[in-house]
Amino acid sequence: MKKEKKETQITGNIGMYYTCYKLSEIGYNVMPTARNAKGVDVIAYTPDAKKFLAIQVKTVSKRWAVPLGRADKFSPMGDYWIVVVLDGKEDHPDCYVLKPDDVRKGVFVDRNGNGWLEAKNYATLDYMEWWGRIKQGK
Repeated sequence: MKKEKKETQITGNIGMYYTCYKLSEIGYNVMPTARNAKGVDVIAYTPDAKKFLAIQVKTVSKRWAVPLGRADKFSPMGDYWIVVVLDGKEDHPDCYVLKPDDVRKGVFVDRNGNGWLEAKNYATLDYMEWWGRIKQGK
């Protein structure tokens, strides 16, 4: 049976809440921010509130390029970027944990001036399921 295509906002919600789940699993308290507001998607902090993190989440339904908007206005914010790839496996999506510098290095600018993070620059074993990177602060 063919899967029904989800609305973009639903796809984004799946990625954001899955990220919250994974961050909780590694010991953080998490709080999603207002949807479609400028800024990061998730605030995470340790139980003793000594460490706070700002997380940007990008969710795609297939392993393809992540749209970043106008390249001349792009500035990756947050401490970490999580790219969530649903790929038809909503029960266990693939997640890639990047730092803003990793994202900056992987940006491709198309002829219209739009920035993209191509799959070949995020969907690697270097970043796949690297939740320990956040836990250890690397």
